[in-house]
Amino acid sequence: MCSDRCGHCVTCLIQIDWELGIRCRRNICVSSNSYKMCGITGVFAFTEAGQETLARLSAASGALSHRGPDAEGLFRHGRVGLAHRRRAIIGLGAGADQPFSDPQQRHTIVFNGEIFNYVKLREDLQARGCRFRTDSDTEVVLQLYQQEGAACLKKLRGFFALAIYDARDESLFLARDRFGEKPLLYYRDSDKLMFASEMAALPALGVPRELDYASLLQYLQLTYVPAPASMLKGVKKLLPGHALYIKAGKVQDTQWYRLPFESARALHNPLSYGQQQTKLRELLEQAVAERMVADVPVGAFLSGGVDSSVVVALASGQLPNLKTFAVGYKGHPFFDETSYAELVAQQYKTDHTTLWLTTQELQEHLLGMLDSLSEPFADSSALAVYALARQAGQQLKVVLSGDGADELFAGYNKHLAEYQLIKGGFKTAAVSWLEWLWKLLPRSRNSFAANKVRQLQRFAAATGLSPQQRYWLWAGWQREEQALALLHPQQRPLAFNRLYSARKSRLLDCLQSNPYDLNSVLCADWHLVLANDMLPKIDLMGMAHGLEIRSPFLDHRLVKFAFSLPVASKLAGNMRKKILQDTFRSLLPAALYKRPKKGFEIPLQSLLQQEGNALVEELLADDVIAAQGIFDVQRVRAMRQELGRRPQNPVSVWMLLVFQYWWRKYLA
Repeated sequence: MCSDRCGHCVTCLIQIDWELGIRCRRNICVSSNSYKMCGITGVFAFTEAGQETLARLSAASGALSHRGPDAEGLFRHGRVGLAHRRRAIIGLGAGADQPFSDPQQRHTIVFNGEIFNYVKLREDLQARGCRFRTDSDTEVVLQLYQQEGAACLKKLRGFFALAIYDARDESLFLARDRFGEKPLLYYRDSDKLMFASEMAALPALGVPRELDYASLLQYLQLTYVPAPASMLKGVKKLLPGHALYIKAGKVQDTQWYRLPFESARALHNPLSYGQQQTKLRELLEQAVAERMVADVPVGAFLSGGVDSSVVVALASGQLPNLKTFAVGYKGHPFFDETSYAELVAQQYKTDHTTLWLTTQELQEHLLGMLDSLSEPFADSSALAVYALARQAGQQLKVVLSGDGADELFAGYNKHLAEYQLIKGGFKTAAVSWLEWLWKLLPRSRNSFAANKVRQLQRFAAATGLSPQQRYWLWAGWQREEQALALLHPQQRPLAFNRLYSARKSRLLDCLQSNPYDLNSVLCADWHLVLANDMLPKIDLMGMAHGLEIRSPFLDHRLVKFAFSLPVASKLAGNMRKKILQDTFRSLLPAALYKRPKKGFEIPLQSLLQQEGNALVEELLADDVIAAQGIFDVQRVRAMRQELGRRPQNPVSVWMLLVFQYWWRKYLA
């Protein structure tokens, strides 16, 4: 057992270097705060036929090599096989390699993630008499599980996906963090259960490559496939805050964490607005500090919006010359926010890098980004995150981001629109009456005027709809009937069915709350948009370049507090994220408060019309679509032809392009 940073290994009595993480000769000592980025996969066989799948475990691990290119660990015991891929950042000792087993070889864990409070948990376990061979959070999680079982998850502050095998009773425990920051997918049939950090590993284990048409229909509306479904039939995503317990051929799914949303409770928050601000600052400062703990330098993404700027302001107070990164687009000022990012960087004297991208440079990143997707994912901003993560990953291994703030504090345009619809009044009625006009005017996302017309048209279309119908309109990039019309007539019944309807209904559960208000919409966003769009985006794009992206706004104590706040603290008049802006107003340049809200987008139309046009013509060609038999040839042809003019919605073409690239790689 090692002393705490004493400079010696008590067992071997030799000098060691804690800063470099040099191990003792018995592989007992390792660097503290050992930082890792990983991928995990495994098999639990129910039958002898299922055990044959264990021979494919190494191939499945290889499919995750980008998540951990530096080391591979394999474990097999009876009917269970586990694999782990590791990205080594500094001198991470072999004693903490995974799969990691206890000295008695009863429990074995594979773990992907980071536990920020593991030092305190370790001290508590030591007080109970536990002894440790490493300083890794992985061993802390394993010993905590041995002490408390599944209840240990509630003590973990951080993000993770894990699997723990118990050799004594031949059981397997799988779990995912509260909000789904780390992915975990699985497939079950009568012979076995297989799991992995990304879908790419599952076909390598023999999962059937069969398209789920209900998922495809949702993808064509949302640009992603919401959990628990996936684009492959039978492959499920373990929901955030859920765990699986597998034993004797039975699989039990339990929810160990539930979003603390109670619509009535927020109406009666006992704190004054000033007290709310004080509490918010305290919680966010603590969340930023925890996420800066690492053995490697930490930087931050800086978009120029309030969210990332607040994170940078707080992080700069703890780390001088913080490295910050922004992305801008040459020749496309409508999408550019770099001037605001530079104001923040100047104020806090950060070591700032602006990555300027032309459409040609976006094209150069396109194939790399598409290759990093093992499931279709068409949030086009992923391309910008991919490029930015590549830039940051050349200098750092950890960055902070502002993800989650919009979903917590009502930062999206749709939140303001829903708030105004709930409130009603003359302006709301006038926009609805003029729907005929908005339909006549040009609308797109490529200029201020055309984008405003697009927003007015969507607002008018939402009036008169139920909260559930409105939310689905806000969440989607094209309507249900438009997405369905894209499919081949023979495939439409496979997509639009009871399974599709049940999945959609589950996603809208939060909107059934009583009373219904804007917090209900934020709850729906947390389960749909954040968990299935924002978090997969930063995980996939970061892992593609060995970069871990951490968001302080996803601290579960901060989330609990935010959902206890009344709507009036989040949105008032036209001011979104009111409490966040008011709390940190003194820390940020005034210019950040005097500009319209803009999403993190790319000049997609220009990319598709110019540099990406060859790929469009190749993957969406009539003969390709006809031979494939998934989409309607005439509809796709019309979209392709419209792209050469002034498309109202280039995202629909982008969704098809992303899907086609994935289909050719995995299913063709």
